[in-house]
Amino acid sequence: MCGIVGIISKNKEDLNKIEAATQTLSKRGPDNQNVVVYEQLALGHARLSIIDTTESANQPFTDESGRYIIVFNGEIFNFLELKADLIKQGITFKTNSDTEVLLYLFIKHGKACLEMLNGFFAFVIFDKKNNSILSFNIDKTIDRVSLFNYFQFNYIPANNSIFTKVKKLKPAHFIHLTNINQLTKIQEHQYYSIPYNPNKYISNTPISYENAQKQLHNLLDDAVQKRLISDVPIGTFLSGGIDSSVISTIAKRYKPDLNTFSIGYKDEPFFDETNYANLVAKKIGSNHHAFSLSNNDLYENLDEVLDYIDEPFADSSAIAVYILSKYTKKHVTVALSGDGADEIFSGYNKHAAEFSVRNPGLKESLMKFGSPLWNVLPKSRNHKLTNINRQLYKFSLGAKLSNKERYWLWASINDEKNTNDLFINNPINEANFLHSYHKRKNMLLNNITIEGDINEVFYTDTKMVLLNDMLKKVDSMSMANSLEIRTPFLDYRIVDFAFSLPVQFKIDGQLKKKILQDAFRKELPEEIYNRPKHGFEVPLLSWFKNELKSTIENDLLSDQFILEQGIFNVKTIQQLKKQLFSNNPNDAAATVWALIVFNTWWKKYLYN
Repeated sequence: MCGIVGIISKNKEDLNKIEAATQTLSKRGPDNQNVVVYEQLALGHARLSIIDTTESANQPFTDESGRYIIVFNGEIFNFLELKADLIKQGITFKTNSDTEVLLYLFIKHGKACLEMLNGFFAFVIFDKKNNSILSFNIDKTIDRVSLFNYFQFNYIPANNSIFTKVKKLKPAHFIHLTNINQLTKIQEHQYYSIPYNPNKYISNTPISYENAQKQLHNLLDDAVQKRLISDVPIGTFLSGGIDSSVISTIAKRYKPDLNTFSIGYKDEPFFDETNYANLVAKKIGSNHHAFSLSNNDLYENLDEVLDYIDEPFADSSAIAVYILSKYTKKHVTVALSGDGADEIFSGYNKHAAEFSVRNPGLKESLMKFGSPLWNVLPKSRNHKLTNINRQLYKFSLGAKLSNKERYWLWASINDEKNTNDLFINNPINEANFLHSYHKRKNMLLNNITIEGDINEVFYTDTKMVLLNDMLKKVDSMSMANSLEIRTPFLDYRIVDFAFSLPVQFKIDGQLKKKILQDAFRKELPEEIYNRPKHGFEVPLLSWFKNELKSTIENDLLSDQFILEQGIFNVKTIQQLKKQLFSNNPNDAAATVWALIVFNTWWKKYLYN
């Protein structure tokens, strides 16, 4: 991955800022930064050299005729096959890069080239002759619904952003500007969509479970093999969970000297999972690097993480991903990860909870109506018993809701009431805000229905959680350390296959990610099966009671700061801090962290 930036403007001063804008992407692309300015267009590229590391492959890249210019971020994993076809058609290449292949593929096929690509990418191509461009383009007014969503989920769902005038380009979409002098002619197009068909296989399945396992095995094998193409050192993340273990096992077949990487926590046994990673590494024979971190190690990287966040994003596990990427970069420039498997194959605890709600028994009934008990018991994410209490309470609340409202609750850190109470002006009581909020909510929940099966939950997670949380986190924190992450589970062929399968292939009353676990059961240590699902979390609560207590009490969450800022309700923040330092913190730590991230960002970008 690299970094790209561009602007179309009639103001020459705007165009002249392209070099400074490109320089801000230097961590994403430390190997070379370069720009091109042409009439009302400016493009910048910051390069992380992965394929063809020579200077001749630097960008912005121009074709032989000088008519087309490209800036490209990502990897095209099937570029060698595509290149071979172009050579047969008489095209001569001057580099060994996938960038040049992509450019000539566009010249030859236009927008249709997008359907030929297997990879992950964002690019801009400018055609000088026709004055057209495939592109993206501030006013710093905060989008209030986005801010509200941020405190619900710890992230801002696409295609909205923290600013009202900035939108994110949706996945598998492109924008076509037919004339850069007339920006009214902007067209957005989708070139790929997940082939999701609700309730497709309720009674009849198109394939046996055994054959489906073999097909998944073959697809993953090929997806991993394609993602091992690199002209720089490459390894894998290995947490010891099923997903990363499968990826590392396959990678070891094609890369005998494979390096694998994991981190654990010296001071927090409840969060530490390195034993499982060590078991897998020993079985497959990889060169394993396990980084054991203290709370102080995590804390020392905090400022770097906060400084790199350009839009409020409060998934605290980003800190762990940042440190893992930082240490991994000392050995390799590219790493494969297991991201995506949880969403498409059913890997989250909430998926098991959803299955229980839709297939209830005596146990589920007791859990559903036990909310008065779970409500009074201590709840937090930092210990096994209090975490179980937290989960039981959230289950009991969700089990009484509709499918849509249950999804919304279980996807949230804060419910709507608690989120509303954070703000000084009670936005949920304003008609205009409420209309915009519900419109956005209904759009995000569009695929959750009354009679659908649980595939609709996996599909919505892919569109919402995977895109806005998991991939955002991994991309930003890895590229902050100039490390490229590749995700074999998100090869479009595997995504297509996953959504062709019936629910019973993915989850039952005993097993999540059933087909993935069974397809690789013979190749992985038995100890990693049926282990408790644990997120890649960090021990926030202990920091807040120690190292960050002064920041909370005297700086970012102090009464003086909150009053001066004029966004949040002082009394609510006071109550939140009181809960945080009590014996029953529940999810207060996550909300406090979201406030710290937002207020740090606000001071940096908006404070006058």
